[in-house]
Amino acid sequence: MQIADSCVVSIHYTLTNSEGQTIDKSDETSPFAYLHGKNNIVPGLETELTGKSVGDSLKVTVEPGKGYGEVNPELVQEVPRSAFDEVESIEVGMQFQASEDDGQSQLVTITDIQETTVTVDGNHPLAGETLTFDVKIEEIRPASKEELDHGHAHGLGGHHH
Repeated sequence: MQIADSCVVSIHYTLTNSEGQTIDKSDETSPFAYLHGKNNIVPGLETELTGKSVGDSLKVTVEPGKGYGEVNPELVQEVPRSAFDEVESIEVGMQFQASEDDGQSQLVTITDIQETTVTVDGNHPLAGETLTFDVKIEEIRPASKEELDHGHAHGLGGHHH
């Protein structure tokens, strides 16, 4: 079986940045499972995995535009420090859910703290990064109806309800 849309794919991977530093990796004892064709992984990696088979290993370099996107300067904002009055202590690197005007929530990271303002960044932490994935395909299977309905893989290495 080859990787195609609506397959659950289990992979072992190591993700490194352009400096070769490991950013993330799958658990050695259980591979990461995802539902192919449902935007469960970055587009650049998903494209390269299409058509591959169990046992294949590959190294994929993903540019920001096909990964977590370019850095959007409009997502970096200074907000009044008083917006964090209910938080006991704030530090650079902390993440919070911010509510947008349309009711959606967005994850923001504190990047700077001044006396009266706090700078928050709503970009994904890997935005602007060129990423390299070392991948080994462990298993491919057809997705269940429930997985297709939910839009993600279930079970070992996937989502648990």
